[in-house]
Amino acid sequence: MLVLRSAALFVVAALFEIGGAWLVWQGLREHRGWLWVTGGVLALGAYGFVATFQPDAHFGRVLAAYGGIFVAGSILWGVVADGYRPDRWDITGALVCLAGMAVIMWAPR
Repeated sequence: MLVLRSAALFVVAALFEIGGAWLVWQGLREHRGWLWVTGGVLALGAYGFVATFQPDAHFGRVLAAYGGIFVAGSILWGVVADGYRPDRWDITGALVCLAGMAVIMWAPR
């Protein structure tokens, strides 16, 4: 059950962080305005809170493991939001990152 909760929190964190960064990008680089930027900043702030709910008490471990989710989630976000077409190396790299995340976070200790 802890693994499921942890995985769900990683997904929520990724939605806030990647979504927030995307909103800032859209607001500034795509000239959509400061309302988009403000939404992005708020989402990025919310991301900072979500990580604190992880069952593991070690900040460095949680953030390091989250990196794998961030990598894979960013590629997925690009596919859905921007029409990005990852190649086999993008997908392979994301899978390697997810495997690393699982080892860091959920290896028996």
